[in-house]
Amino acid sequence: VQLQASGGGLVQGGGSLTLSCAASGNIFRIDAMAWYRQAPGKERESVAFKDTGGTTTYADSVKGRFTISRDNTKNTVHLQMNNLKPEDTAVYYCNALVRSTPTMGFPRAYWGQGTLVTVSS
Repeated sequence: VQLQASGGGLVQGGGSLTLSCAASGNIFRIDAMAWYRQAPGKERESVAFKDTGGTTTYADSVKGRFTISRDNTKNTVHLQMNNLKPEDTAVYYCNALVRSTPTMGFPRAYWGQGTLVTVSS
């Protein structure tokens, strides 16, 4: 299974960006997809999560500004980021919990390669 992320770039504070991630390969079902980020010198942190049932969670720091969405038919996840702040600068990673067979007991986690978001002040 491969995850391909795209959409990062340089944006001024207050601006918007949309990140996208597409999963491909041996996929029977994706239980959940999520976005994480890692700022320079900091640990990776969760940003947004959405499971197949529709449960959605956000980090407190992005609530009201970021929106995660999924297209289950295309195995894609998007992160709409509005009102970006310099502290949102980080490498953003997509994550997917994937079952490759219908009898798989637990899903396996896969990571995309990361896409850099830089927000200038």
